[in-house]
Amino acid sequence: MQKGIVFIFLVIILIPCAINAEEKGVKAMIKDIHWLGHDTFKIVGEKVVYTDPFKIKKKDTADIILITHEHYDHCSPDDVKKIQGSNTVIVATADCAKKLSGKVKILKPGDSIEVEGIKIEAVPAYNTNKQFHTKDKGWVGYIFTVKGQRIYIAGDTDHIPEMKNIKVDIAMLPVSGTYVMAADEAVKAALDIKPKIAIPMHYGSIVGSKSDAKRFAEGLKGKIDVVILQEE
Repeated sequence: MQKGIVFIFLVIILIPCAINAEEKGVKAMIKDIHWLGHDTFKIVGEKVVYTDPFKIKKKDTADIILITHEHYDHCSPDDVKKIQGSNTVIVATADCAKKLSGKVKILKPGDSIEVEGIKIEAVPAYNTNKQFHTKDKGWVGYIFTVKGQRIYIAGDTDHIPEMKNIKVDIAMLPVSGTYVMAADEAVKAALDIKPKIAIPMHYGSIVGSKSDAKRFAEGLKGKIDVVILQEE
C-alpha cells in the first residue's frame, strides 16, 4: 500500500514538473526565432535555419534554407544567394529547384528528410477558396525540429483539413488574407493544431498589416499563447 501511495505522490509531483520544463523550453526557443518580414524567419539552434528568404537586409550564412513554393516572394534566388554558403543545404519544391543552384533537396507533401541532424517534414499548403495556391501544385509547409522543439512554418495556405494532424510546439501561420487565410481563419487553424505558441506571419510586406496579427492574437486569447515578433 505504501509503495502505491509513494508512486501516486511521485506522479503528482513529476508530471507538473515535466510540463513546466516543456513550457520553459518552448518559451526559451522564441528568443532564437527572428522574424525578418513576410514569411522569412531565421531560427538559431543546432544549425541556422532560414525560411522563404525575401528582402534579406544583411548577408549571413544559413546551414539550411527552407522554401515553401515558387512565388517570387518566397523563392527569391537573389535573396538566397545573400545567405547561401558552400555548405548550405536548400530544401524546396521541384519548381523552386529549377531556379536555384548548390545543394538542393526536393520535397513534396508527405516527404521527410534529415539535413545536418535537423529532421524536416513537408506538409500540404494550399488554398481552399481561391486559386493562388492550388493543391495540384504540390506546394508545402514544413515541420522541423530545433532544440527539441517541433516548429511549423505553414507556407501560403488556407485553413486546411490536414492541419488537424499537425502536432507541433510552435506554429507560424499566415494571417493577412487575400492570398492566404485571414486572421479569423488562422485562429481556427491554430485551434486545430494546438501549438504551445503561435506566431503570425505573412503581413506587413505585400498584403496585411499588424492589425491582422493583433486580431489573430485576440481571437486566441485564453486559448493559445500568441507571440507577435518585431520585424528585424
